[in-house]
Amino acid sequence: MSDSDQTTFKRVMLKISGEALMGDQGYGLHPPTVERIAQEVKSVHDMGVEICMVIGGGNIFRGLQGSAQGMERTTADYMGMLATVMNALAMQSALEAVGVFTRVISAIPMDQVCEPYIRRRAVRHLEKKRVCIFAAGTGNPYFTTDTAAALRATEMSCEAIFMGKQVDGIYDSDPKKNPEAKRFDRISYDEVLAKNLKVMDASAIALCRDNRMPLIVFSLDEPGGFKGILAGQGTYTTVHS
Repeated sequence: MSDSDQTTFKRVMLKISGEALMGDQGYGLHPPTVERIAQEVKSVHDMGVEICMVIGGGNIFRGLQGSAQGMERTTADYMGMLATVMNALAMQSALEAVGVFTRVISAIPMDQVCEPYIRRRAVRHLEKKRVCIFAAGTGNPYFTTDTAAALRATEMSCEAIFMGKQVDGIYDSDPKKNPEAKRFDRISYDEVLAKNLKVMDASAIALCRDNRMPLIVFSLDEPGGFKGILAGQGTYTTVHS
């Protein structure tokens, strides 16, 4: 490991949306994109960092959209949780193909497919340098995978949550629609809530703020971005309490 590869982080949470896995497609999984993200994770894992992951399910099914179309909300949310398990298994397959040992840990027990969530066992996996992918959200309807990421990061004693987006940080308005949008280098959780910036949902932000969990928002589309930010380079926004 060279000096430039040093990182101050020992254990981090990487949160990505399900949409990040679908590439340019409108739906589902795009295997080359999943493999590219797996390589990003491997490059950080090779630095000696312990990695937790939470992946959304929006590329397969969104509970909110299901309930908006007349489906009962609780049922729709459980379907969304199952979608996150499918994404987690795809990421596990891609990571193990590049030599990174991985465990998928589900908040909804499904023993033939993955492990149930037992905190002490998950911590042990991290200590053995396995990547832990937490699936099925919190196991409860009405909670998003953002909240699941904040909850698991806190339980696992992660030092920060890295949120991979399609933009390189938090802006005061949508940079894809407004070319004058201003990016924040640093912003507090209170400001995020007050300005109603759609970074995470409010319950996830409150959980991060109350547990003094730093949130780093960066672009997952930038090759080498995850590793670069851990080494203190690149463009990103830090949310602090």
